[in-house]
Amino acid sequence: MELTAVRIDKPEDVNVIVGQAHFIKTVEDLHEALAGSSPHLRFGIAFCESSGPRLVRRSGNDPALVDLAVRNALAIGAGHSFVVLLREGFPVSVLNALKLVPEVCGIFCATANPVEILVAETAGGRGIAGVVDGGAPLGVETGKDVDERKQLLRRFGYKL
Repeated sequence: MELTAVRIDKPEDVNVIVGQAHFIKTVEDLHEALAGSSPHLRFGIAFCESSGPRLVRRSGNDPALVDLAVRNALAIGAGHSFVVLLREGFPVSVLNALKLVPEVCGIFCATANPVEILVAETAGGRGIAGVVDGGAPLGVETGKDVDERKQLLRRFGYKL
């Protein structure tokens, strides 16, 4: 087995969701879930088909994000994996909708951070073994940090 790290290529203002699903209709169902979540959300989706013609299936409402999702999916190259790139929205607003898509088996990450996908390759193909999403903790939050966290959540509209 060979283990490699594939860095997700994305601009700083873009969030990424990487997951695993099954079946050719995944890309259309992911599209519908995302499109129904917000009229402002811009997104691109790429899904690595695992059998048959083994194509990267793609969709979205932002051609640049679709192209970038495809490039990332090709770099990962793991069967039944998908990459969703989001702009003008946060993963927290769409994760439950994506998890409810019948084909979705699981989500590996949802982040705006620089992220690496750990890909395992065997004679049988490629699969996602895990992700590296950000650095190790540098300490424990102080009272000031708690106040700043609470203010940030309120500024984003997640808390009253």
